[in-house]
Amino acid sequence: MTDDGTTAAATGTLGYEQARDELIEVVRRLEAGGTSLEESLALWERGEELAKVCRHWLEGARARLDAALAAPAADGAGDTAADAG
Repeated sequence: MTDDGTTAAATGTLGYEQARDELIEVVRRLEAGGTSLEESLALWERGEELAKVCRHWLEGARARLDAALAAPAADGAGDTAADAG
């Protein structure tokens, strides 16, 4: 973990799986204990950043799924209206 600028830049380039795996490791280290208060706070902050990255990827995936599911419904709605008329 480095200063906020470097960490933020590095976090922005992480893929979902990378962020998730690192988040799992952060949680494991926090649950294991044995770290100083300063280390624990740094781990917590990193975990928050990683959770945001994961959330961003998941929200993007949800939006893509919603768009894909809506597209056939929109196409089908136009066909149904034409058939009724």
